[in-house]
Amino acid sequence: MTAPDMPLADRMAGTLRDALAPTDLEVLDESWQHAGHAGANGTGFGTHFRVRIASSRFDGLNRVARHRLVYEALQGYIDRDGVHALAIETR
Repeated sequence: MTAPDMPLADRMAGTLRDALAPTDLEVLDESWQHAGHAGANGTGFGTHFRVRIASSRFDGLNRVARHRLVYEALQGYIDRDGVHALAIETR
C-alpha cells in the first residue's frame, strides 16, 4: 500500500513516529461519531481524530507545549487533508 492509499490515521501515526519517537502511540479515527456535525465530510472518516501519545520529547514540558509539538507534526494533515479536529492525550 502506498502512502496516499494508506488510511489517514496510519499516515498520521507514521508522521508522529518520525517527529516524536513515541514510546506509546494510538491514532483513532473518530469521525463516525461526528456525522452531521460541523467539519464532518459525509464519508464517516478522515475528519476527527484522537491521538494518545507518550514520548520522552515531552519530558519537562507542560500540556500546552506537548500539544503544540503534536499539532506542529500534524499541521500538514490539517491544511491539506481536511482534518477538522484533534483530541490529544499526552504522557
